[in-house]
Amino acid sequence: MGKNSNDSKSKQKRAERKAMEAKMNIGFANVKLANDQDDPLAKLPSFNVYNKNGLDLTLETSRAPALDEKTHEWAFKLLETSMKPLYHKCYQGNDPDLNWNEPRKREEMKDDRAWYLIARTQEGTPVAFSHFRFDMDYDDEVVYCYEIQVEPKYRRKGLGRFMMKVLELLMLKADMLKLMATIFSNDPPEMKFFKDCLKFETDETSPVDDVYETFQYEIVSRFNLKKKREMEADEDSENTPIN
Repeated sequence: MGKNSNDSKSKQKRAERKAMEAKMNIGFANVKLANDQDDPLAKLPSFNVYNKNGLDLTLETSRAPALDEKTHEWAFKLLETSMKPLYHKCYQGNDPDLNWNEPRKREEMKDDRAWYLIARTQEGTPVAFSHFRFDMDYDDEVVYCYEIQVEPKYRRKGLGRFMMKVLELLMLKADMLKLMATIFSNDPPEMKFFKDCLKFETDETSPVDDVYETFQYEIVSRFNLKKKREMEADEDSENTPIN
């Protein structure tokens, strides 16, 4: 009986490892397919314009290496103006690796894996952007929103919410599991935008405060519910004991 029991457990573990490897391989292949697109927004033709609340804008997607230097510099300066004070507020005098670091941030924004969703006026002037990536987060394929920034005079007109909706649709079109973002816990407007307006929830990967460390950020996400249900059904099937 002992040997048979051990054989059964061994088979179960091998099956679980095999299923995880298959899941990871499918995930990496899916991310590669998403990144091989020339223009993700081409699959959403009705979402390449924003004509509401007095705005008349066009939207585009571009890989970071294909973005012109002038637009790169505009995006960095907008991000710096909006976020640098918040980084300093959270991390000044603490971990320097977490504080604002211009060279590191510029490198991140120009990374070959980075995509941009950009809103422009009819004259071509950029007024809002999101830096996002199709990527693996642990063993899940996701769209990760690194940044969402809107010029001050274009805020409170629904543009940021619309652009996040576009990212969610890109997530669905690419068959990713989640749309994710990292937000500052002590930034009420950002928390309200993601949690109250967009209905993001705290992700299972978000760090939890304890007696040793308090975290200044939170990881939030929205699921592709169809894919989540399919994956849960597959997991239930895989976890059925092998007789």
